[in-house]
Amino acid sequence: MDNAIIVIDDEQHFLDSVWRALNTAGFRDVELETDPAHAIATFERGAAIDLALIDVSMPGISGIEVLESILKTSPDTQCLMITAVNDASIAVRCIKKGAYDYLLKPISRDDLVLAVNRALERKRLLSALDISKTSNVSHLKCADAFKPIITRSINLLKIMKEAELHAVSNVPVLITGESGTGKELLARAIHAASSRAKHLFTPVNMAGLTDTLFDSEFFGHIKGAFTGAEKDRKGYLETSDKGTLFLDEIGHVPLDLQGKLLRVLQDGEFLKVGASRSQKTDVRFIAATNIELDPLIARGKFRKDLYYRLKGAWLHLAPLRERGEDIPLLIDSFMEEFDGTHKIKGIDDRALSVLMDYDYPGNIRELRSIIQSSVNLAQGRRISEAFLPDFLLKRKKRKKLRRIEQNGSIAPLEEIEKDHILKVYEYSGNNKARTARLLGIGLNTLRRKLKGYHVG
Repeated sequence: MDNAIIVIDDEQHFLDSVWRALNTAGFRDVELETDPAHAIATFERGAAIDLALIDVSMPGISGIEVLESILKTSPDTQCLMITAVNDASIAVRCIKKGAYDYLLKPISRDDLVLAVNRALERKRLLSALDISKTSNVSHLKCADAFKPIITRSINLLKIMKEAELHAVSNVPVLITGESGTGKELLARAIHAASSRAKHLFTPVNMAGLTDTLFDSEFFGHIKGAFTGAEKDRKGYLETSDKGTLFLDEIGHVPLDLQGKLLRVLQDGEFLKVGASRSQKTDVRFIAATNIELDPLIARGKFRKDLYYRLKGAWLHLAPLRERGEDIPLLIDSFMEEFDGTHKIKGIDDRALSVLMDYDYPGNIRELRSIIQSSVNLAQGRRISEAFLPDFLLKRKKRKKLRRIEQNGSIAPLEEIEKDHILKVYEYSGNNKARTARLLGIGLNTLRRKLKGYHVG
């Protein structure tokens, strides 16, 4: 193979073992480097290297610094991080900095070669699309399939292009990301863009499957297989034949069931409960998880061989707080979705500012719920701060007070009260009766205060 690879690690014996493993697998252009500064200089000289394997912990210059330097001078190079420390925060930091994947020491030969091949395949796909070099992402060929995914984020658009290319193959796909980032939506898009689109897309919540349910639900059973089995029953593997099986929350699958799932992935065969002969299935597997699988693997809670089977292709969805440019688009979409007969008149700048300033631990799902609630309360009017959830407004006030404290000045209570009353008065269209009702005070009290403010 003519792919240029560099391995950067301060331990010579580790470099030698990696070289032997890659050489045996057919990779001939493999450079070994113990000095991270010298490796950085190699890239600065313009060396054309397809893949860099980088140790995270090295004396002098850290692996993350090497990663940042490489991607700055050679953005086309795919980077695999290597670490002996099983710390999810390190892995997340590497991915955010631009690494494609990371590997835990000790690394088996098979795991190493599989990861290297995946990274090189990703480089080939990105080179074909030319999307690693520019923010101008070309139109998707299967635009309708990805239409439900609303974004202007360049990173997410790249992931959608990558997902479209994977869609035409049968390779299993692992989608990672926090809860509410749209993993099932992306899985459905991959299915819709594939040749399997006319067949079933079957989502399965793996966290909800018990040991007793797994065999019957996945494999099906024949009549008389157990008490209560009054007729033959098809399982997911049979009903999803020629289609896609989406395994959500894959990290919650009990260890003893993971072996059964692995055998289906390896052989494409399964045995119905009570049957004596196995049967074939042609199913495309897409798995998703919102938890880190590597710590589970280290603790013996998740099979490494299953992990690498599922991770034929890997797509990571960033949280909404890292896609701020998408928030206004999503708000518009959700307002339209929940509008109904009210004909909502949009959202004012202050309410939008509050929504833009929130971190969304529940991601897109949480934003959708907030807009649904606000549309219901607005009843056809423009969404203002008054229609947003209380916790968002209280959060805004706390942040405002913190800013005031940091500036070294605290506003008098009378000034804060005046500011609030005038804002509500303006919001109500200068309607005194409505303002008093919204503030929960008497009309005469409001009139007296407004007179003191020389208003009305």
